[in-house]
Amino acid sequence: MSGIGTTGVILLVLVALLLFGPNKLPELGRAFGRTLREFKAGAKDIMSDEDQKDKDSKRVDVTEREHNDSNNKRLPD
Repeated sequence: MSGIGTTGVILLVLVALLLFGPNKLPELGRAFGRTLREFKAGAKDIMSDEDQKDKDSKRVDVTEREHNDSNNKRLPD
């Protein structure tokens, strides 16, 4: 099963046309497009939040390491 072929797509379009009618299909297409756009925007927002958290945690690790290094310096014996 490699996927839906040309005949399968044509069959799906015909079934959708029979179920919803020619007037309702453009509205359904627009609603589906808006839903996909909102999903993509939400996913990008979540990914950017995670990237920002990673950058912040790395920045904190570096500043803590620098602080610890400056406090642990000793004079040579």
